[in-house]
Amino acid sequence: MLRTALTEMFGIDHPIVLAPMGGVSGGRLAAAVSNAGGLGLVGGGYGDSGWLSRELSLVKSLTSHPWGVGLITWSADASIVELVLGYRPYAVMLSFGDPEPYGSIVKAAGCRLICQVQDVAGARLALEAGADVIVAQGTEAGGHGAGRSTLPLVPAVVDAVAPTPVLAAGGIADGRGLAAALMLGAQGVLVGTRFYASEEALGHPHAKRKLVEAHGEDTCRTTAFDVVRKLAWPEPYNGRALCNGFVKRWRGREDELAAQVDIQQHVYASAVQAADHDVAVVWAGEGVDLIDGIEPAGDIVQRLAAEAADRLGWAARLA
Repeated sequence: MLRTALTEMFGIDHPIVLAPMGGVSGGRLAAAVSNAGGLGLVGGGYGDSGWLSRELSLVKSLTSHPWGVGLITWSADASIVELVLGYRPYAVMLSFGDPEPYGSIVKAAGCRLICQVQDVAGARLALEAGADVIVAQGTEAGGHGAGRSTLPLVPAVVDAVAPTPVLAAGGIADGRGLAAALMLGAQGVLVGTRFYASEEALGHPHAKRKLVEAHGEDTCRTTAFDVVRKLAWPEPYNGRALCNGFVKRWRGREDELAAQVDIQQHVYASAVQAADHDVAVVWAGEGVDLIDGIEPAGDIVQRLAAEAADRLGWAARLA
């Protein structure tokens, strides 16, 4: 087993954390990752209290191992944070915004605070908010993020916040990525897209197949899906997704899309219902090249850990 500050903090077997992907990382997936020795995080998304209550009840019923919840900081409110804490998670992860207001509530409840950041300044802000763990998210990540790349960002954040443990995120989909992150000074990894293509993930089967078939160059960063869903994401965040027909149609024409959003929102909603992913979004990171099948999440955890241990053993023989 790989022993790091992360595994010691949570008493887990592997330094692998499930990214709290909204609408994808439900209670069943989070429990499967935790039961396999990682740390599963339920994706709180935009703070739907009914969805959260259902999925948090599910994860509590399916695992006795440590688990947590992720929230979008700018979209949450105090009532949602209190709802989440009522289920007694081991950790709450705050992303995209100043973590201090809700971070203090999390810390007061005796819960571990994880903060995801996209630059060094954000890492220092998370440290001031009392973060127990900081996630350095590179632009290769699927879903929302910013512009810094994982490889240079991770060691910069490690140096800025030491000795607070750092996790690497963005483009990590196999054990080689985990091994590389540890060599950069991270204490583990946050993995999203690889777990999207798992049996327990809530995503539509067609979306999962698209991930298996895709290559890294099939992804792009865009605001089009936020515009059509009337989600006012603040600067500098946009999202990495599979670059489908909808993105190609509206790339560079986002203002025009916004001007007719009431019409296009209906079109988009119909596509979601029909699982038409030439229109509906499939969030995806650049690591999709490394995904070759839809598997149980526990198998993914075990393989990533074994591959990383093998790579690290190989690297030790080089010295």
